[in-house]
Amino acid sequence: MMKLVTLGGAFGLRNVSPFCLKTEMTMTYFGFEFELIEADDPRTAPKGKMPYLIFEDGQTLSDSELILSHLDAVSQGKIYGDLSDAERGIGFAFTRLAEDHLYWLMVASRWLDDEWFHNVVRDFFHFVPGLVRSVVANSERRRMAKTLMLHGLGKHAFEEQQGFARRDLKAISDALSVNPYLTGHRITVFDFTLAGMLSGILDNQPETWLTKIAMEYPLLRDYVDRIELESGVTGRLC
Repeated sequence: MMKLVTLGGAFGLRNVSPFCLKTEMTMTYFGFEFELIEADDPRTAPKGKMPYLIFEDGQTLSDSELILSHLDAVSQGKIYGDLSDAERGIGFAFTRLAEDHLYWLMVASRWLDDEWFHNVVRDFFHFVPGLVRSVVANSERRRMAKTLMLHGLGKHAFEEQQGFARRDLKAISDALSVNPYLTGHRITVFDFTLAGMLSGILDNQPETWLTKIAMEYPLLRDYVDRIELESGVTGRLC
């Protein structure tokens, strides 16, 4: 049986990574048999990131998009095979918005907020010995800040980042105001991408500044609840 290795819980979330949650939702909904394994430290992963999949022969595959593409190929198109060109276009466009832009705003709301960062130290670095925990956490925080600068979002003022977040979240909410699912009237893999990301924002405890902005769009809460119910996988702790 395949093994899906993901991050564990933090900040009131059963699975703190939207990429891990998206993969778990997809594999569960489409009926792939797998064992879920939680790991605390992403540095132990093959590419230093979660999730990754371990096959029965011991080989591994990292990155949620690559994992789903591989599973689609070996299952003769179970995940993407019956999607129209329009569904693919809409789905991948919103995937990029969520995973390459909104995600980094979520990272900033957790890691770069001085008043919120102690939650990161508590939940992300609990496995590090107490005497060096703050040193390790602050070193990783500096690395995150550098990554956000290289991305470009880190160069913007806080108010500008809030503006980016509102435009991202409004775009998602506007799209969902037309149809019950992202690409129309049926659930697709892209709904797991969005629901996984939105769960990480809306269900984050305590609330970050990004959580508060997301709550301005009540349609997003209803959407996440519906996708979690239909997939059989929830992002928050019970």
